[in-house]
Amino acid sequence: MHSFIPPHRFFPYLSWVEIASMPNKENVVLLQPIGSIEQHGPHLPLIVDAAIATAVLGHALDRLPAEIPAYGLPTLHYGKSNEHWHFPGTITLTSTTLMAELMELGDSLYRAGFRKLAFINGHGGQPQLLEMVARDLHQHYEDFCVFPLFVWSVPNITGTLLSAKEAELGIHAGDAETSLMLSLLPDQVRMEAAIAEYPHQLPDDTSVLTMEGKLPFAWTTRDLSQSGVIGDPIPATKEKGDRILDSLAQGWVQVIQDIHRFHQPAPSTPSHPPNSSNTLA
Repeated sequence: MHSFIPPHRFFPYLSWVEIASMPNKENVVLLQPIGSIEQHGPHLPLIVDAAIATAVLGHALDRLPAEIPAYGLPTLHYGKSNEHWHFPGTITLTSTTLMAELMELGDSLYRAGFRKLAFINGHGGQPQLLEMVARDLHQHYEDFCVFPLFVWSVPNITGTLLSAKEAELGIHAGDAETSLMLSLLPDQVRMEAAIAEYPHQLPDDTSVLTMEGKLPFAWTTRDLSQSGVIGDPIPATKEKGDRILDSLAQGWVQVIQDIHRFHQPAPSTPSHPPNSSNTLA
């Protein structure tokens, strides 16, 4: 049941008595892997994002110093994946369903006495939702520290292993994800079916609009790719995946340690209402 998570770090293997008597619960780090069940081209299985989030967290927890109290929660395999729903097999929740599920998860954990929760998201289509949930949970419970994090955002070496074009445009089922899956679940990767496809008809270099980034346009995968691949998986190797996994796991060890010692900035009360004309956010 624990998959890649070390059994002694798997939250559901605890009893309610162990949780009730757990010392210093306000600094215990709970980590929620979140993925998706969505198409990843003809060569990868639907479970890629959930598998990567779970495996990277599991490898990090396995390396974590024993004195750091941290537990992995069961992976949420379904996510908001409607950008892929033109491709058979994709299963998507609505944004309201996913947000409600995470809010109720947070309520339950807070009620049990925990005060530190991190979302370990493996799907690029839902970071904004997790950021809104994290802020809403913290607004509702002012002493609840909630971290909406992306599995690939920790310091890691992945970019140094990719071509310049792949590093810029390879956002789905390309070299990095395929290499990592060759390391994690090699029997589920069909390299003989791998094809490269980059987005077509993107704004030219004179435009400030981009597919991803600060000034994006809305898109579904079908707008950009016939195969469902956005990138080039052909150069992927298990050896490259092993290096990526090692680097990501080490980055997450640092993040978990930082969360454990994190203190929420103390709230302050303005002495007078802010001047709205000078306020940016």
